[in-house]
Amino acid sequence: MIGLLRGRIVSRQPPFLLLDVNGVGYEVEAPMSTFYDLPAGDGPVTLYTHLMVRDDAHTLFGFVRERDRALFRMLLKVSGVGGKMALAILSGMTADEFSLSVQAGDVAALTRLPGVGKKTAERLIVEMRDRLEKLEVAAAQAGAPVTARAAGGADADAVDALVALGYKPAEASRMVRAVFAPGMETEALIKAALQGVSK
Repeated sequence: MIGLLRGRIVSRQPPFLLLDVNGVGYEVEAPMSTFYDLPAGDGPVTLYTHLMVRDDAHTLFGFVRERDRALFRMLLKVSGVGGKMALAILSGMTADEFSLSVQAGDVAALTRLPGVGKKTAERLIVEMRDRLEKLEVAAAQAGAPVTARAAGGADADAVDALVALGYKPAEASRMVRAVFAPGMETEALIKAALQGVSK
């Protein structure tokens, strides 16, 4: 199994990347989230990879973040989700946005993704909810920031603060989601989340 590649980008034509690793060219399929995070030009890059072996093809998928690869692998376990659909999901929203949509049961947000119909969205919500909580716990134990939304927002800071106070990452994320409103400051979010627990 090829788990990681470190090399130079030869060409990029989404969803394909050609990576030169010591003179060997690896063709890798990647979600748009990975393309957004790639360095400019042909600089060195490290990709976490997943090798999918089928009778008719060996396909290598690549991700800048290990968490994205972990989510990709979880998506493949969902009935009816293959490599192409998993890539489309990761291209259409970040791992944090997907997690929020699943935890909130937001079928509408998931059906906006290409190739995801209502039944598939409902299946994703049912089958991924518990797996995502395990992913968030694993990320927290590995020292990775667990955020409710994109890193750096007030909601992300509030989740981190609640985790520091002893709440489990998944629980902290749910607490913040329950009270979050655009424009709220970190302190107000933490206060509202803690007041919600005491009610």
